[in-house]
Amino acid sequence: MVECPNYVYIIEFKLNGSAEAALRQIEDKGYAKPYAADSRKLIAIGINFSSEKGTIDGFLAKEIK
Repeated sequence: MVECPNYVYIIEFKLNGSAEAALRQIEDKGYAKPYAADSRKLIAIGINFSSEKGTIDGFLAKEIK
């Protein structure tokens, strides 16, 4: 979690998975629930790292509210 004055960023990292799976985990595990009454915008970010490439292999972001 990264909390800023106007936004809360919920970030999930995967290794050799997918950015889609990272976003799905944020939703499935309810990581945003503690911020349901918060007036800030919630942004979910899924990032996948590839051990084969040694770099970021996928990146997705979406607004939750």
